Amino acid sequence: MSARESRLSRLWAHEKASYGLRVFIALSAAMGVCWHLDQLPALPGVFLGIIASAIAETDDNWWGRTKSVALSLLCFIAAAAAVVHLFAWPWLFIAALALATFSLTLLGALGERYASIAQATVTLAIYTMIGLEQHGAADRAQAFSAVSHLLAGALWYGLLSILWTALFSNRPVRERLARLYIELGRYLQLKADLFEPVRDADVQKRQLALAEQNRRVVDALNTAKTAILARFGRSGRPGVQSGLYLRLYYMAQDFHERASSSHYPYGALTDAFFHSDVLYRCQRLLALQGEACASLGTAIRLRRPFDYGERTRQATADLTDSLAWLRAQHNPQWQRLLSSLDLLGHNLQSIERRLSEAAQSESTLDNVDTRLRDTNPHTLREMGVRLRQQLTPGSVLFRHGLRMAIALIVGFIAIRLFNTQNGSWVLLTIVFVCRPNFGATRQRLAQRVAGTLIGLVLTWALLQLFQDLRLELLIALLSALLFFFTRSDRYLVASAAITVMALTCFNLIGDGFLLIWPRLVDTLLGCAIAAAAAFLILPDWQGRRLDLVMARVLQRCAGYLQAVLGQYGSGMQDDLAYRVARRDMHNADVALSTALSNMLREPGHVRGNLDAGFRFLALSNTLLGHLSALGAHRAQLDSYAQDALARSSGERVQQAMQEIAGALERREAVDESANNADRALAEQLEQVTDDMPPKLQLIRTQIALMLRLLPKLRGAANEVGAPRRNAFDAPR
Repeated sequence: MSARESRLSRLWAHEKASYGLRVFIALSAAMGVCWHLDQLPALPGVFLGIIASAIAETDDNWWGRTKSVALSLLCFIAAAAAVVHLFAWPWLFIAALALATFSLTLLGALGERYASIAQATVTLAIYTMIGLEQHGAADRAQAFSAVSHLLAGALWYGLLSILWTALFSNRPVRERLARLYIELGRYLQLKADLFEPVRDADVQKRQLALAEQNRRVVDALNTAKTAILARFGRSGRPGVQSGLYLRLYYMAQDFHERASSSHYPYGALTDAFFHSDVLYRCQRLLALQGEACASLGTAIRLRRPFDYGERTRQATADLTDSLAWLRAQHNPQWQRLLSSLDLLGHNLQSIERRLSEAAQSESTLDNVDTRLRDTNPHTLREMGVRLRQQLTPGSVLFRHGLRMAIALIVGFIAIRLFNTQNGSWVLLTIVFVCRPNFGATRQRLAQRVAGTLIGLVLTWALLQLFQDLRLELLIALLSALLFFFTRSDRYLVASAAITVMALTCFNLIGDGFLLIWPRLVDTLLGCAIAAAAAFLILPDWQGRRLDLVMARVLQRCAGYLQAVLGQYGSGMQDDLAYRVARRDMHNADVALSTALSNMLREPGHVRGNLDAGFRFLALSNTLLGHLSALGAHRAQLDSYAQDALARSSGERVQQAMQEIAGALERREAVDESANNADRALAEQLEQVTDDMPPKLQLIRTQIALMLRLLPKLRGAANEVGAPRRNAFDAPR
């Protein structure tokens, strides 16, 4: 393969290449048709219709995409017709828009598909307002012409999306799996940093960085599962192609569990083996396996064979030799630590073996439970239950929907008071900037303002430099394409791009320079209203619900511990129930990390004790590591069933986590009177004998470490909860 072909294949394999090419075809074809028919004034409406249809797009198979497109078009037609008929009665119109926005926001409870369609419908309704403002609402013929442009763009992109999904049905699965392994590789490399044998290292800082990367890995796992579910369903015997993807998905889950494991505190290992190379061997092997996972992700994306290489195999052999040398020293102080290192070595060898199998493609799914959990409702009854659950001020969607509805009404009042030239841009800014929580809204509005300013300056410069019609069309096309590429992860760039596209397109039917200042004023006004709404209307302060998030973490950890210890009695089964318990634990941990990140962007007076919250996160991640270590080595163990102390201690840890979670939910002080008893029980568990089976030693050690964490968890929970128990709280 030539270098040029290699570059082209890599470009085509890029995660956004398929999406970008689809959008380019949609936009360029629309532009070509408008040019050919001499209907360039219709181009802004067609482009906006394409944007609305793309916003409604979610990952699905061709039949699911067909249903989504049909539902989207029905919603678009209804929204556009309502705007046209109600636009002459301003207050009736805004009341209907606010009610529709609130109702459509609640549809997000039904899943990502309905949330995307809801947002796109509200967006298209405001785009219809833009069309009416440009073409005149009094003339029904002109109004319906403007609406037809929007719907034509939406229909064209929807049909192209269905065709594209049918032609490249499995490509999204490959892209999600490739991203999963790349994120997993980064996680392994960050995990390797914890094994660096340096005294007085900032372990908590490294653990928090690992927790942030763990959030990305869990998000990638959830996204990959959604893509697999959309193509291959919830159950049934997998075929050849689906079997390959399922095998890669389950292998990533196994890697994640093993990589999450924490067999012993890293500080104790550093102190004990400071003069040995064993921790460097662990660090090097983990880092190399991280590189191998990233290479596997690239191989999946490029559809090329995965070459595992020899460096990782040699690093595994070097670690084995280092452990053998340490055991030969017969140092009694190392006995328990060496047992933990042996199990760590076994974990790393398991990852090495699975990576070798991935290179050889010889692994099968025989005797594997291939079912996946599908949390989306599939019947009208299930949908009705989900929607009824949202009809309470305690629901995040209810509060967000109400906030959006009131913000739109206030925005409309501001438009009438100030008699703004293009008032619909105020409402459009509110819809795109207002997020479910204050932190996300604050970040989004800053990006929106900065992006709009950059876009306005660029538009002014480009329209001054390039006054040829063909060049202006090219600018509009490229800026729209840039918007689609960046709208999900670089909103500042996306805001600048959509500003350039909008003003360049409107320059086709008027003077784009005249819209520069109105665009800036409307953006600032919309951002101000969105910020005020997020601050004043049922604000969803993360600090005031942090106790619930922390409680959920401990509840999920207790459930996972029960599932793991149950398999030491029944034998290892990587079945759906076990995987659900494991994923729920990781999702709860990610929710805590996300809540703390959002708190950093909230006003200081509502944050509470943020430092204690991050300490709790570090402790919960350590707890998750000990639980994952138990899960990674689970197997039927008769000696565990006969060890009453180990079994009762496991039950004690579960009970204690539930007790802490219960106190957090009730916003009560956590009882710390059991701290000394937990430490004493941990000391009993740590009295192991040489003839005790290694896995029973593992169980005792991990439970003892969890018991020693409990007093710290209680202390952190009380530090986080104390300010809120004495302060006014918004209703949940």
